[in-house]
Amino acid sequence: MGFHHLLFFSVLLLLHSFLVFTKAQLPGFISLDCGGEKNHTDNLGLEWTPDDQIIYGTTSKISIENETRQQYQTLRYFPADNRKYCYSLNVKSRTRYLIRATFLYGNFDNNNVYPKFDISLGPTHWATIVISDANTIESQELIFLASDPTVSVCLSNSTTGQPFISTLELRQFNGSVYLTPFEDQFFLSVSARINFGADNDDPVRYPDDPFDRIWQSDSVKKANYLVDVAAGTQKVSTKLPIDIGKDELPPQKVMQTAVVGRTGSLTYRLNLDGFPGFGWAYTYFAEIEDLNLDQTRKFRLVLPGAPDLSKAIVNIQENAQGNYRVYEPGFYNISLPFVLSFKFTKTDDSTEGPLVNAMEISKYIRISGGSFDGAVAANLVSGYKSLDWAQEGGDPCLPVPWSWLECNSDPQPKIISVKLSSKNISGSIPSELTKLSSLEELWLDGNAFTGSILDFTGCPNLKIIHLENNQLTGGIPSSLADLPHLHKLYVQNNLLSGHVPPGLLNKNIVLNYTGNDKLHKKTSGGRLNKYIIFGLAIGAGALLIGFISSCLIIRQRKKDHKKEPEVSFHVSSMSNATTSEGAQSFTLSELRSATDNFQKKVGSGGFGTVYYGKLNDGKEIAVKILGNSNIQQGKKEFANEVSLLSRIHHRNLVKFYGFCQEEGKDILVYEFMHNGTLKEHLYGPLAKENRLKWIKRLEIAEESAKGIEYLHTGCVPSIIHRDLKTSNILLDNNMKAKVSDFGLSKLAIDGISHVSSIVRGTLGYLDPEYYISNHLTEKSDIYSFGVILLELISGKEAISNESFGINCRNIVQWAKVHIENGDIQGIIDPSLGDEYDIQSMWKVAEKALMCVQPHANTRPSMSEIIKEIQDAILIERGAGSSEEISRNSFNSSLNMGVGVDPYVSFHESIALPSAR
Repeated sequence: MGFHHLLFFSVLLLLHSFLVFTKAQLPGFISLDCGGEKNHTDNLGLEWTPDDQIIYGTTSKISIENETRQQYQTLRYFPADNRKYCYSLNVKSRTRYLIRATFLYGNFDNNNVYPKFDISLGPTHWATIVISDANTIESQELIFLASDPTVSVCLSNSTTGQPFISTLELRQFNGSVYLTPFEDQFFLSVSARINFGADNDDPVRYPDDPFDRIWQSDSVKKANYLVDVAAGTQKVSTKLPIDIGKDELPPQKVMQTAVVGRTGSLTYRLNLDGFPGFGWAYTYFAEIEDLNLDQTRKFRLVLPGAPDLSKAIVNIQENAQGNYRVYEPGFYNISLPFVLSFKFTKTDDSTEGPLVNAMEISKYIRISGGSFDGAVAANLVSGYKSLDWAQEGGDPCLPVPWSWLECNSDPQPKIISVKLSSKNISGSIPSELTKLSSLEELWLDGNAFTGSILDFTGCPNLKIIHLENNQLTGGIPSSLADLPHLHKLYVQNNLLSGHVPPGLLNKNIVLNYTGNDKLHKKTSGGRLNKYIIFGLAIGAGALLIGFISSCLIIRQRKKDHKKEPEVSFHVSSMSNATTSEGAQSFTLSELRSATDNFQKKVGSGGFGTVYYGKLNDGKEIAVKILGNSNIQQGKKEFANEVSLLSRIHHRNLVKFYGFCQEEGKDILVYEFMHNGTLKEHLYGPLAKENRLKWIKRLEIAEESAKGIEYLHTGCVPSIIHRDLKTSNILLDNNMKAKVSDFGLSKLAIDGISHVSSIVRGTLGYLDPEYYISNHLTEKSDIYSFGVILLELISGKEAISNESFGINCRNIVQWAKVHIENGDIQGIIDPSLGDEYDIQSMWKVAEKALMCVQPHANTRPSMSEIIKEIQDAILIERGAGSSEEISRNSFNSSLNMGVGVDPYVSFHESIALPSAR
């Protein structure tokens, strides 16, 4: 089936909640120009429709140099609040679709703050959109099987800037190429779709691909960092037609080009967005060279550390049953790393080198089952489509709840609070509310509800009910007294009548029913009274006192919260004894004796000189005498470091033994670290004698990171180092790393995102955001550690006038250009030789690049960094197959019997014969 058959397939899209579309589209295609003003047809023949009926968001025009496509001249953006903003589309149930969303920032808000936000498909988190370049289009694609008549695409959770979207596209598939045994449980998030041997850098898409998939040219390294191409790799092509066989196989134009390994091998390294993890991967082959009878093309996959995968042989002519026909070996269920290094190499009995035409890789994303009360909530809002609060769309709880709801944290969340105060709602109270079995709070006050109060016994967890200031009639249901947890009931200012149920009067609750002229409490003597009961055991006086006390406590807490905690340590209070924190006070004569009158200098820094010493008990020490160039500042740093070091203990932090303060000298005493600083081993005199191997560098990185993580998460309040650098990472007798020098450290304030501080640190390691704003956060340490990782990879200093070429002195700027261009070899320390695994090197390089992002909130946490380093160490030690590293991130339900092809093209998680 070809494109003409596709014309019979069409999709009617109605964007409700935000958007209602009835305009005609290309058959099987929906292309929304977000923020656009009118319909238009692009140069591919795709018809674009503006989302001009959406009721939320603001449109903005942008202008990007060399970007002329009309759909990228505008966008729609949304407030940076806690709501989610959804497009709801009608689809055909049990039909497969490709959905694509694109994002071109273009500095639409004139803030130059790169946004970061989430996008979801229904209740399932799809991706986190991280904008790192104002002029580059960020794209996300998902393949899914529609299970309902509608599907929602939602933007939410703005971390930086405002959520926005440029285009939203839906494409319907016909057959079963993307059928998997798991499609009811998992979506496929497209990570790579590659056209090998492409004639130019332009992607292949509609109309060449009737389903408008985007096949990226293998010559565009930026797309997936497809690098490490083997020498002898040659492009080949043909004008003859290719027998596709199935509509959803790669289109003719893609299969008419290929690469051939003329020297016998094809080698690539591919960065897979979203991995490591489990996914779906297929390689497409078609013999497009006319071989003679005595010529053969047979080859196999070679993966480092996976010899079993090299057993299967690919013979294109044999498996495709002739030339110019597509052969498609692949896997439904495979485990892949983030950095996939692979090689196709010819067999001994083959005359020709391997040939590859195309490749697709997608990652499995587990489908969320949605909230427990999803159907009930959908029925609830369906009656109020004209009101603003009912327009949010998507799942009521996931990935974030509707703005007027609260949900619990169960794996399948339930609605626990409905807050619809003053929402201009009329009519009777909707019966759906009585079906929310986990509901704890109900706020319906300030509306125009009429009719009677419903029976809420179906909500046994209700604690608070607000029905005041409506037009409700009838009596108060006696069933409310049967709610075991009810402790507040407000029904004042309605049109209620009759008697207050005795069961409510006998409960210890706050009850207000004033303003209902016909509603009374019947006394034992027959008198009718109308008043407020605030619990049987609470008198008015006690209530007033309690209220005033609560207000005073809250006010005081707010005052206390605003105070910055100060180090409770004073230099003048030191005595010749161990401090309360456990730091020993040494005499100056003891230290002179230990250091032979400060003869052996082992280091120096901005705040002092360090000498080697040995105490009478044989303990080796490092004695740091603070400089007195700034006496006032020195005293402050001295007190800070003594206080910090006295109360923290971790195997990857240098041990602090004590202090001395005599004759105007401020002295700190540490354990002696026999192997000096990391700096000396990377590019100092020690580097020439014994160059650190890559595995040792990884171990040092892990140990240092654990010490920093302890400062960030193991101390209360947390501690920000402020001066991380290779000269502050010391190595003990066993080459174990420990972090030192807390003279610049700053206590973080619990509950406050940053600490205002005079900028301190070392050139080359200093967080640029901290430098500009004076706002110090833990992410300032992350930036510095990213620089250290780059030094470990390259063996170069952070700042150099010679190492980084003309007009570049900074390792971050230099390394970023190489890494983003896929040229990691250009930054690897030549002294490492070939004693490293390229996957582990890339893993650390990519994480280093994340650490030195210009905006702090886009940087990873130290625990995330440790995880990547540990994965890299596993790879280096030979235990870190991609499967082992990623297995824990994927549900074991995938490890069932699955159909896969016996001709291997990737690292498989299981290998059973394909049924295809």
